[in-house]
This record gives sequence, C-alpha cells and structure tokens, in this order.
Amino acid sequence: MTMQHQDNGQKGEFFQLNAEGVRLAEMSYLWRDEHSIVANHTWVDDSLRGQGVARVLLDHLVEFAREKHLKIIPTCSYVEVMFRRDKTLVDVQA
Repeated sequence: MTMQHQDNGQKGEFFQLNAEGVRLAEMSYLWRDEHSIVANHTWVDDSLRGQGVARVLLDHLVEFAREKHLKIIPTCSYVEVMFRRDKTLVDVQA
C-alpha cells in the first residue's frame, strides 16, 4: 500500500491505496486558519481493520502538523480518543 497526501489549502487528506489504486483508508482534515487544522474524518476498509492502519494515518497527520507548526482540533471520534490515550500527541492538540 502507498501513503498519499493531498492538500488544496482549504482541506486535505492522507490516504492509502492498494496496488490497483483503490483507496483503502483515509484521514481528512479542514484548514481552520493558518495555525490549525480540524481532523474531521477517519475511514479504514473492513479488510484492514484492527491492523493499525488508522494509527499510521494519524501518525502522518501528526508529522505534518509538527512540520508545519500546526495544532490539530479533533472532531473525528478516532482522533479524539487517541488524543486522550496518547500523551505524546499533546504538543499538536489544540
């Protein structure tokens, strides 16, 4: 699987494709302002659930936020839960 990232300045997403180019997982965000993004959606295909794919997506989002000095506002339930559980993410949490 290949990790991809798209961002048009208003919204963006990290997603994984299989060898045929079919999307199997995604995590999307919206730009709130120049300092913060809203993590609003996570989806993983049933065939990949329980394999840590959502965490890989979150790790890419967090790396992006750290590189750009952004804060993440979690409205997606997965991201909200992970922010509560993993205190290493506190630096990017809004």
